[in-house]
Amino acid sequence: MKKLPILIDCDPGHDDAVMLMLAIGSGLFDIKAITTSAGNQTQEKTLKNALKILHLLETDIPVYKGCDKPLFRNLIIADYVHGEMGMDGPSLPEPTQQPESQSAVEAMARILTESPEKITLVPTGPLTNIATFLLAYPHLKPKIERISLMGGGAFRGNMTPTAEFNIYVDPEAAAVVFSSGVPIIMCGLDVTHKALVFQKDIDRFRAIGNKTGQVVAELMDFFSIFYRRERPELNGGAALHDPCAIAWLIDPTMFTSKSCYVAVETTGTLTTGTTVVDFFDIMKQPANAEVVYDVDRERYMNLIYDAVQKLP
Repeated sequence: MKKLPILIDCDPGHDDAVMLMLAIGSGLFDIKAITTSAGNQTQEKTLKNALKILHLLETDIPVYKGCDKPLFRNLIIADYVHGEMGMDGPSLPEPTQQPESQSAVEAMARILTESPEKITLVPTGPLTNIATFLLAYPHLKPKIERISLMGGGAFRGNMTPTAEFNIYVDPEAAAVVFSSGVPIIMCGLDVTHKALVFQKDIDRFRAIGNKTGQVVAELMDFFSIFYRRERPELNGGAALHDPCAIAWLIDPTMFTSKSCYVAVETTGTLTTGTTVVDFFDIMKQPANAEVVYDVDRERYMNLIYDAVQKLP
């Protein structure tokens, strides 16, 4: 079976780490590169965390450092969820792999230019790197198969009542991406707040008996602290956001989605960072995103479990 060529842009991050495990452990992807965004923590820390995960997984996919801050705004980080290092919980050894010398945006341009086939972009953090690439190299848009992203939400936010973190951190970048004309799969809070990991799942990962399963359990132990304290409506579950963007590429039949027009609010007093999803087609605009809003949780967790089982 031919592997799907992808480029992952992420800000590890507990759920980014699990996303990378799913992408690598599934064996279904030709991962051309991993680029890092600043978001869950600073660029310095997310870059190091990406290298730590690859060291754990005993793989050496090239890693490229992305932008240090949003296009026009100061960086906001989510250390209150992800901790001081951005991936607190497990004790991971120092990585031996070094980041590549080329910048993330230059690497994206080179990889797409050289590729004989279209490549899918999978961003799971703020969209700064993707927007910068699209603005700098608009002629390469036809080389992008689609963008499968984690971000936004149709009916709720987590930074404000209507704005989700990844979009809120750099709304101008998100506006560039959603208006780019590139096909978009949007896995926002509508679906990720149903993609929940519970204590029984954490225990199951720990029982696998390999290094990666233990690390997943320790990551989720820490990650769940915030959700159990701050999101009681999730009934003890923690929202495993980022793997949705990979899981959709593996098996979209486990998800429910709708083609919608999506715009990003960049100037609102109360609504900056909101993905304005025209779910009921009020504006009669052409759809620019496939908005994912439900998931078969059991199938989702089994997919991740099966991938983790195959890892070191």
